[in-house]
Amino acid sequence: MDEPFTVGDLTLTADVSPADWVVAAVREFDDNNVGCLVPPVFAAYARVFHPAYRGEGENPREVPWAEVAGANGRLAHPAMQWPAITGSWRFVYDDDQPGLWDHPPVEGSLPVRQAAQLAELLAAHTATPERCWFAVWDGFGNLNLPVEDGKIPRVEMPARPMLLLSGPLSAAATSLDATSWCDQRASLWWPEDRAWCVATDVDLMTTYVGGTEECVTALTADGGLEAMEIGVDQRLGWDGDPLNPLPEPGPGG
Repeated sequence: MDEPFTVGDLTLTADVSPADWVVAAVREFDDNNVGCLVPPVFAAYARVFHPAYRGEGENPREVPWAEVAGANGRLAHPAMQWPAITGSWRFVYDDDQPGLWDHPPVEGSLPVRQAAQLAELLAAHTATPERCWFAVWDGFGNLNLPVEDGKIPRVEMPARPMLLLSGPLSAAATSLDATSWCDQRASLWWPEDRAWCVATDVDLMTTYVGGTEECVTALTADGGLEAMEIGVDQRLGWDGDPLNPLPEPGPGG
């Protein structure tokens, strides 16, 4: 890159060494637990649930997972999974529950309001809020980044090579999508002092945060986020819910 490539307040970097500690620490992707996304080096972890939405237009109502679980006679808990609390596989992509929610939680990107709220909360738990790192999976379509430039090094996360950007924590809500109708935030972000780390996998409807016990307590206590403390060994897949049964496969499930 002859000139710095920027998206808002974020600057693309060709030096990916600031991410070496993450790559070295995360578990193998096949382990399929929180430690595959966030380094298993923190005192505590939280799971931030992406909301479902009811209504259309620019300001649909957010519907928390706990409300969906309650309406379907399921239990809300840190390891709950979307098909288990809705009761049907068709609610993952193809259908809705009229009167409860019209749009399922977004996969692969922390919604803009939650990203801004999370960044505001995390600012109190780092000494370097003006110096943070943001990595995004290079497999997303329409990224507003020179993805095709093979000369730009990648952060070699397991199964998820990423481009790395730097910027202030306040830029966490920045969309990296080149289009005006899509919204794509960083997949992985952390401050220079490594006080915490945030990860949103492309295939998941929730975001994971590792940090101090004080940090995680603050996240889970904040009314602006639906967040619960979770263990680093918790499974990530649909089968990770031990309390609510998965629906049967097939037309009815």
